[in-house]
Amino acid sequence: MNILKLIRPLNLLLIAFMQVALKFGLFLPFEAATTLTTSQFTLLVMATLCIAAGGNVINDIYDVAIDRINKPSKVLVGTKVSENTANRWYLILTTAGVGIGFYLANSIEKPGFAALFVIIAALLYLYASYIKAMLLAGNVLISALVAMSILIVGLFELLPAIVPENQASQWVIFKILLDFAMFAFVLNLIREIVKDLQDINGDKKGEINSLAIALGRKRATTIVFVLGVFTMCGIIYYMYVNLYSSQLVIGYFLLFIIGPLLYFCTKAWSAATEKDYTKLSWLLKVIMFFGIGSMLLYRFVPIA
Repeated sequence: MNILKLIRPLNLLLIAFMQVALKFGLFLPFEAATTLTTSQFTLLVMATLCIAAGGNVINDIYDVAIDRINKPSKVLVGTKVSENTANRWYLILTTAGVGIGFYLANSIEKPGFAALFVIIAALLYLYASYIKAMLLAGNVLISALVAMSILIVGLFELLPAIVPENQASQWVIFKILLDFAMFAFVLNLIREIVKDLQDINGDKKGEINSLAIALGRKRATTIVFVLGVFTMCGIIYYMYVNLYSSQLVIGYFLLFIIGPLLYFCTKAWSAATEKDYTKLSWLLKVIMFFGIGSMLLYRFVPIA
C-alpha cells in the first residue's frame, strides 16, 4: 500500500485515461490510420505509466528533506518505505518502462522510437536530482513531459501509418493532438507554479530557486492569475475557431472547462495561504480531467 502511494496512482490513472481517450475517443471515431494493435497500444500505456511511476519514486527520494517541512505527515521514504526499497522500485519501474518501450518500438519496425523512453526516463531523473532547483526549468520540463505523454501516442499511432494518400487527414488529427498537448502543457505549468507557492517553506530549506522564492509569493500569485486568464481566453478563441458548429461540445467546454477556469482565476487573485494554493492545485487537476474528457466529444465536431 505504501509503495502504491509512492507512485501516485491518481496521477497515473489520469495519464492512462488521457492516452485511452485519444485512441478510442479521437482516432477511432475519425477513422484515422493507426499503427498499433490493441495489445501494442496497451504496451505503450504500460511503458508510459512505468516510467512516470519511476519518476514519482525518484522525485520522492530526492525530496525527503523538503517534504519533511512541507508535508511531514505524508513523507513515505525513510519512514514507511526504506530508501533502499524506494530505489529498488525506481529501478524496477524505470527498467520495465524502457524495456517495454524498446520491445514496442522494434515490434512496429521503428527501433529509433525506443530512444524516446530512454530520454524521458533520463529527464525525470535529472529533474529530481538537479533541474528541479533551477528557476522555472523544472516547471517547464515536467509540463513538457506531460504534453509528451499525449504526443507519444500520435508518434506511435499516426506517424508510421502516414502515406501520401492520407497525409492531409492524418495531419488534421495530429493537429488536434497538438492542441491538447499545448492545453496540457500550459495547465500543468500553472499547476507547477501553484505547487511551488504551496511548498515555499520547504523549497527555501532545500535551496530550490522557484518562481515563488525568486519573485515573492504575491508576485508569483499574480503570474498564476495572469496565466489563468490567458489560458481561459485562449480556450475561448479555440472554441470560436474550431468548435462553433457543435452546440454540445461548446456547452461542455463552457460548463466544465471555462467555468472552472473562471472560478480558478477569481480564487487565484486573492490566494495567500497554503490552503488556498492546495485548493487551486486540485482545481487545476479537475480542469485537466474534464479537458481530457472533451476528447470523447470530438466525434460530434465536423473536421476538414
